[in-house]
Amino acid sequence: MLNIGVMSNLHADGRNTDVVADFGLTCCQVVSWNMELCTLDIARKCKAAAHEKGVHISAFWGGDPGPAVWDFIDGPITLGLVPPEYRWVRIQALKQWVDFAVELGAPALITHCGFIPESPAYPDYAPTRHAVAQVAKYCKSKGIGFWFETGQETPVTLLRLIQDLEASDKLDNLGINLDPANLIMYGRGNPIDSLDVFGRYVKCIHAKDGVYPTNGRELGREVRVGTGKVNFPEFIKKLRDIGFTGDFIIEREISGEQQRLDIAQTVNDLKRWLS
Repeated sequence: MLNIGVMSNLHADGRNTDVVADFGLTCCQVVSWNMELCTLDIARKCKAAAHEKGVHISAFWGGDPGPAVWDFIDGPITLGLVPPEYRWVRIQALKQWVDFAVELGAPALITHCGFIPESPAYPDYAPTRHAVAQVAKYCKSKGIGFWFETGQETPVTLLRLIQDLEASDKLDNLGINLDPANLIMYGRGNPIDSLDVFGRYVKCIHAKDGVYPTNGRELGREVRVGTGKVNFPEFIKKLRDIGFTGDFIIEREISGEQQRLDIAQTVNDLKRWLS
């Protein structure tokens, strides 16, 4: 059976993987946007704590500094490596996260690259590609992968960027962390159909659900897995058909007791769908 895991927020004491074992799981993605936690000492503590709990770290998800607005108006000018005014500092921050991920023992760095321009003719496309290439090359030099988190771009736009990076920068460490809810919440497409476009690059799945946007300004809502527009049984079937062997990492973007209950329910649902 494919592995089921959960997102694990990084803590200064490195004990963030305790929550993984609390759900009876043995797999996680470690995530952080806090650059103050980006130290090799904390990475070592987290790696040791994960080993103690028998938790496999499937990847490290690294956020970058500066503003981040999750909508269709300010999102394109604040998120990822696309906005030129934040590009340089974010390249440097992601390289620091690469060093962290290596010390952690994670096989890849994951991040959102932003609203990647749909046409290579757009002025921001070439600089964005160059910025991604710098981070991905650094990942390659350290022996790990660079995986794109899906969402802000259409599947074909992401496929084109990957192919351009492979052709022009000779990169062979690129992959996709497919978040099916993001494709829906951003109105970018059906996650099942997206596998026909870029399925061969998919390395890991975020088990997350959502609904389509209903206006031109705000994303669709994120909801508990199984209650949104992602048809998980069919999605899982298609993943198996294309030979996917990665992890399913549960992500529920709320906090408190309801988050814990929803994650526990999703663990049970995934076990049933994956059996």
